[in-house]
Amino acid sequence: MELGLIGLGKMGSNMVKRLQKDKHKVVAFDISKDNVDKSVKDGAEGAYTLEELVKKLKPPRNIWVMVPHGKPTEETINKLLTLVEADDLIIDGGNSHYVESMKNAKKCNEKKIHFLDIGVSGGIWGLEVGYNMMIGGQEEDFKRLEPVLKTLAPENGYAYFGKNGAGHFVKMIHNALEYVMLQGIGEAFECMHKSEFNIGLEKVANLWNHGAVVRCWLLELAGRAFNQEGNSLKRIAPFIDDSGTGRWTTDFAVDNAIPIPTMTLSLYERFASREEESFSGKVIAALRNQFGGHAVKEDNK
Repeated sequence: MELGLIGLGKMGSNMVKRLQKDKHKVVAFDISKDNVDKSVKDGAEGAYTLEELVKKLKPPRNIWVMVPHGKPTEETINKLLTLVEADDLIIDGGNSHYVESMKNAKKCNEKKIHFLDIGVSGGIWGLEVGYNMMIGGQEEDFKRLEPVLKTLAPENGYAYFGKNGAGHFVKMIHNALEYVMLQGIGEAFECMHKSEFNIGLEKVANLWNHGAVVRCWLLELAGRAFNQEGNSLKRIAPFIDDSGTGRWTTDFAVDNAIPIPTMTLSLYERFASREEESFSGKVIAALRNQFGGHAVKEDNK
C-alpha cells in the first residue's frame, strides 16, 4: 500500500522502518532534512516539502500526520487541505485532543476529504513490538487503511471504535490510566527505597513480574531502569512532564460529573513533582524515558 508519512521523530521514523518490512511504499516528509535523509536510507522515498509529498502520491492518497498535537498538527492539516483532492485520506496519528479531531474531521469532510483519528501507543518500542492503535472515523476509511494497520500493529493490536474523535478519546483515557499506573509504581518503590531494609529495587521489579498479581510491562521497564541508573536513580531529577491527556481526561470527567479521584490525583502529583524532591517522581521519570524516550532532567544535587 502507498502511504505518505509526515513527521519522522522517534515514532514516525520507526513506523517507516516497520512499513518497509512489508514492502509498503512510503513517501516520508519532516521539517528536518536530516530526518528525511535517514528515512530514505531506510527505504522510503523522500519529500522535502508537503507539496512534493502530495505530488509523489497517487490519488486517492493516504497521508499519515505524526507530529506533536496542537498547533503543529493543526497547521499541517490546514496546509494539506490546500493541496489534496477529493477522496484523499488524512490520518492524525498524534496525541491530539479528541475534540480537535472532531473539528478537523468536519473541516476535511466539507472538502470531501476523508479523516481518521488514530491514537497510537508503543513509544520507542513500537519498531520491535508493534504499535497499539485506537481508531475513529468512518468504517470504510478504517478498512481502506487496514493493510497499513496490520503491518504497524502486533497481533490484535488495533481496533475501530466508531465515529471521528473516538480513537483519540480512547487514547486520552489510556494515557490517564497510564498516569495512575505510573504513580502507583512510583509510590511503591519510594516506600521500599526509604525503608530500613536496603532493598534491591531491580530485584523487586524482576521478582514481581514472575507470577505476582501486579506483573506488567511497566515493572519490566522499572527493572531495566534500575539496572541502567542504579538503585537510587541518582542521575534522574524527579520532574515529570505531562502531554495534556491527563488534563483533558480530568476536564471531561468534571464536565460529565464522573468521579475519577485516582486519575485526577496522579495528574496533580505530576505538578507537585516539579516543585519538590520525590523518589516516586524519579521512578516515573525513568519509566517515561524507558517506554517513550521522553527526556529526563539531570539531577544536579
